[in-house]
Amino acid sequence: MASTRPKTVLTSLPDLAKMIDHSLLHPTMTDDDVSAGLAISRKYSVATACVKPYHILFAKKLLEGSSVLVCPVIGFPHGNSTTECKMYEASRAVEEGGKEIDMVVNVGRVLSGKWEYVKGEIEKVNKAVTERGGILKVIFENDYLGEKEIIKLCEICTEVGVAFVKTSTGYGFVKQPNGDYNYKGATIEHLELMKKHIGPKVKLKAAGGVRTLDDLLRVKAIGVDRVGATATGVILDEAVKRGIGAELVEVEVPPFPTVQSGGAY
Repeated sequence: MASTRPKTVLTSLPDLAKMIDHSLLHPTMTDDDVSAGLAISRKYSVATACVKPYHILFAKKLLEGSSVLVCPVIGFPHGNSTTECKMYEASRAVEEGGKEIDMVVNVGRVLSGKWEYVKGEIEKVNKAVTERGGILKVIFENDYLGEKEIIKLCEICTEVGVAFVKTSTGYGFVKQPNGDYNYKGATIEHLELMKKHIGPKVKLKAAGGVRTLDDLLRVKAIGVDRVGATATGVILDEAVKRGIGAELVEVEVPPFPTVQSGGAY
């Protein structure tokens, strides 16, 4: 697989910025923290600012006049709400100004193999969002899943016609043998698996672990369209330092690490 990965990508600073959903989702974030994050989103003209539902109107006001869209999360982070609650939450989010909606699947039902339920929920929430002019990204939370479940979710999302599939919430911590909790997030292997099993009209979002420009270039090279990131300034400032500006340039893709440990790579 590694030998088929592109060694260069054609990109620009605006192109990289519009790959980023700037994540403002940590449960302890105050309004001042979110306001500062929205200022970063404006400064770098990212694709969206990813916020909790109660911050939609707050974000919409502070992003007014910019090209940055508001991206609320639904059923976040564990996907445990009923379908009806997710439909209501998603509908309300779009009506308040959310243009892109990131919804977590019902992980327990996925692991139970209740595929009719899983497909029905995704289909209903997607309809609620698209009828109101938004688009839906479906979060799998890959740390909890095996390849079989990831592939099946890709097939369902393709059949339903969602806009994006997404790897993780960034909060899918798994208990380790020593009792600690950790997560891998968006691994290269899972991203390549998802890219292989989604249809041509479904886009791919990586979340959890894309923290550097090298990370961003690697996932771009394998076909990722969007990333969730908190290190937006670090990533894009490094791009400027490397001579990536307003015009498209060919950029070398850093080598792909061969050993994964606890993070994205």
